Amino acid sequence: MIRSELIQKISEENPHLFQRDVERIVNTIFEEIIEALARGDRVELRGFGAFSVKKRDARIGRNPRTGESVEVEEKHVPFFKTGKLLRDRLNGG
Repeated sequence: MIRSELIQKISEENPHLFQRDVERIVNTIFEEIIEALARGDRVELRGFGAFSVKKRDARIGRNPRTGESVEVEEKHVPFFKTGKLLRDRLNGG
């Protein structure tokens, strides 16, 4: 599902809301999650999962094409851990 499909589904299930308002709400939710992660905060949506940021240390990597050693800088990457309800649902629970 992509963002526009999510907005369409929410609009269909809530005919009393204008689609532009639903779009603004969805965009605000995503922006708040992004901002929280950028600050280093954890975002938990009960039953769905938790978003957090993990730090990957700098390391020496290898260029797969040439075999040459390259320095890989430290970086921060988003991490998602599923909630119990989501895991159970995916596994037929």
